[in-house]
Amino acid sequence: MSPGDRDSGLSLAELVAAFSLATDLGLGQPMEHVLRSWAIATRLGEHMGVDGEGAAELYYVAMLAWVGCVADTPEVANWFGDDIAFRRGSYEVDLAGLPMFKYALARVGAGSPAMKRLRLAGTLIMTGGKPVERGLMSHCLSTVHMAERLGFGAEVCEPLQQWFTRWDGSGVPDGLGGEHVARSVRLFHLADLAEAAHRRGGTAAAIEVARSRRGRQFDPEVVDVFCALAVDLFEGLDEATDWPALIAHDPRLQQRLTESAFDAALEAIADFTDLRSRARSGHSRAVADLAARAGALCGLSDDDVVILRRAAWVHDVGMHGVAATILEKPGRLTSTESERMRMHSYYTERTLARPPALARIGAVASLANERLDGSGYHRGLSGSAIPAAGRILAAACAFQAMTEPRAYRAARTPKDAASELRNEVRAGRLAGNAVDAVLSAAGRDRPRRASGPAGLTPREVEVLTLIARGASNKQVARALGISTKTAGTHIERIYTKIGASTRSTATLFAMQNGLLDSFTPLQL
Repeated sequence: MSPGDRDSGLSLAELVAAFSLATDLGLGQPMEHVLRSWAIATRLGEHMGVDGEGAAELYYVAMLAWVGCVADTPEVANWFGDDIAFRRGSYEVDLAGLPMFKYALARVGAGSPAMKRLRLAGTLIMTGGKPVERGLMSHCLSTVHMAERLGFGAEVCEPLQQWFTRWDGSGVPDGLGGEHVARSVRLFHLADLAEAAHRRGGTAAAIEVARSRRGRQFDPEVVDVFCALAVDLFEGLDEATDWPALIAHDPRLQQRLTESAFDAALEAIADFTDLRSRARSGHSRAVADLAARAGALCGLSDDDVVILRRAAWVHDVGMHGVAATILEKPGRLTSTESERMRMHSYYTERTLARPPALARIGAVASLANERLDGSGYHRGLSGSAIPAAGRILAAACAFQAMTEPRAYRAARTPKDAASELRNEVRAGRLAGNAVDAVLSAAGRDRPRRASGPAGLTPREVEVLTLIARGASNKQVARALGISTKTAGTHIERIYTKIGASTRSTATLFAMQNGLLDSFTPLQL
């Protein structure tokens, strides 16, 4: 048996449950919202004859249904400001017809100057909300992409494409409704909103939401069974969401991950996490590669290098709890915004705290922003309290971030980043041996690509790299010295060649094929 075929000690169900905690953050909901909703949907499903494979399908659809929200985060933020606040508020609105339009208009351009708000509102009205619809479709496509990378087939992927459908057929895709919507989706549609309503106002509030949308958003039969059993469905729900125990005792959720499959799944999570900020596309992959090579140079054992690489893949998973308006802010953060940003390391540790196979990875991942002098976050550790793996991860993350563009600065050259890391060593914030190893690992020659995957020409690889980093057609044209029309033509050809239909799926393609792994900074 090869090392990659060994049992990782973790089940696929446990991993997606942990990732659902990060999804909760992006929805503006308390951690374990999705898990609690799944528990409600499962109880409801049992009364409606859902068992066996149907119960497993319901679990994975519930855990992954909201994953795609990271893919449309930049667009949501552009239209509605704080994406997390927008999604949190949407739980109190029936997102169809006039209520949805009123909700969107009330929040369009939130946090922007008045003129921009008026311009966005006018566009939204003139287009009949088409940009929102496109965002929902992008969400579904990205979710399915994630599910496919985790090894799921049509039994999970097809329901995930229906997440924004409605019983009356007025959702997305338009016209799909009634019994044509997968039962797992119909159950979780109600459970997802009922859990949030119950938290706000108890069982009566949950019943009111169900009844008010009966026959429109929700399956009437599901609503009727829910209302008849609501008290029992919510009873002991806190105990029911001891999710590691629930998974361990459910024979339908025991698919184990091999070491290779575990790595592939963490890499997929890394790619989706980086979609929250276009400038960070490929960041987690690059940090993982750099940290692993630096760890080997520092003499870490093979097992510790594996832990370090895995921790680097998911060190930013807590970014799901940071609004895109903060990640993409071009100016200095306020003290409140800075505090929200600093919380992402805490969220990372909380997301990966269980089960034990993830906890060790999470413990290292949460150290990416600690500094030897105690000035880092979230724990403010110092000196010997920061283990070797944490010191290497901090240096690798710092170097990689410096060589990437941010909204408030251009990317630095590797030479400038190296100089800054040396300054951090002299100031006592980063470990000298860790910085030496990272710079040595980063200095390895990487030959330029003669051609790209899927038959992409070298020029098309350049264009794809730029748009994956968030460049507009005009910015691509300016960076490459071509016309905007030519840039648009390149992008159309790229989408055709790689089978992409949205910027997010194109970005994921670039990540998966290593097109964002260069240490040469991009100047947009």
